[in-house]
Amino acid sequence: MRIWVDLTNSPHVLVLRPIVEVLRAQGHDVQITARDFAQTLGLLERFNIDHTVVGRHRGAMLAAKGVGLLSRTTALARWARGRRFDLAFGHGSNDVTVAARLLRIPCATMFDYEWATVQHTVNCRLARTVVVPAAIPPQRLARYGATGRIAAYEGLKEEYYLADFEPDPAVLGELGLDPAQPIAVVRTAPAVSLYHRFENDVLGAVLERLRGHQTVVLPRTPEQRAELGNGFVVPERAIDAQSLIAFADVVVSAGGTMNREAVALGTPVWTTFQGRLGAVDEQLIAEGRLRTLMQVNDVVLAKREPGAAGERVRRDPALLVALLLRAAG
Repeated sequence: MRIWVDLTNSPHVLVLRPIVEVLRAQGHDVQITARDFAQTLGLLERFNIDHTVVGRHRGAMLAAKGVGLLSRTTALARWARGRRFDLAFGHGSNDVTVAARLLRIPCATMFDYEWATVQHTVNCRLARTVVVPAAIPPQRLARYGATGRIAAYEGLKEEYYLADFEPDPAVLGELGLDPAQPIAVVRTAPAVSLYHRFENDVLGAVLERLRGHQTVVLPRTPEQRAELGNGFVVPERAIDAQSLIAFADVVVSAGGTMNREAVALGTPVWTTFQGRLGAVDEQLIAEGRLRTLMQVNDVVLAKREPGAAGERVRRDPALLVALLLRAAG
């Protein structure tokens, strides 16, 4: 089959990389489009994944997102027309589902956070198959029109795309970090996301407490980078963040993907997310694998005991491929 994969944000490169590899190993012709946003293009280059750049992020406001959807969808449809695709999919990409519908290409969508209302209202109604974690109750997706289209998988998506991952200590040298000293990793809030409209004073206070220590901060936007000031390690380009997380002693993140990567890799992790919790994070918190940061003093920067990480769960990404291919009939 000829398959079209669209990537609109940095984590999608990580999520869909092994899926693309499995599809190509099965003999499918896979072509990739990508939006110029955050570190998406940098990660594609780091993994040597061939791609075509189409469009860019238009900003946080709903009106700007609407303009961006219209503009990029039109560009994608123009690019895809005549390529005779049998299936299209993305991880939360409205652009590819709309463009695929316009071109009458069967489409699937993936996501693991159920409260991105605008995104899912579009995707779940246009996609033939909605691939989500089994932790999300189907009734939460009914409002989006997903009933009868859900293909659920066990565990975390991170357990699938990190299945073949082994941490590389080279990232520590690249960032000038001393492995004998405690290492903290902080991911800033997704300031441009519609579902995260809250100022996060706790995260700011944590950053001030960790300033001057071995603290790697991964900002999402140039504006966030400019606000940080001195006293942090701030990478200038896309890095091997998964290896960094694996060697870190503590992770503090306002987003979701990095939290779950830390869980999957056995690194202690605190979430400062102040939006509505999704079912996946609710389950992880109930199990004690993810902790909610309420007070700055909860974060203790100290070396982890050897062997403190739990046993990793590795899941076969071919299982996700099988679910996505359902959309092709």
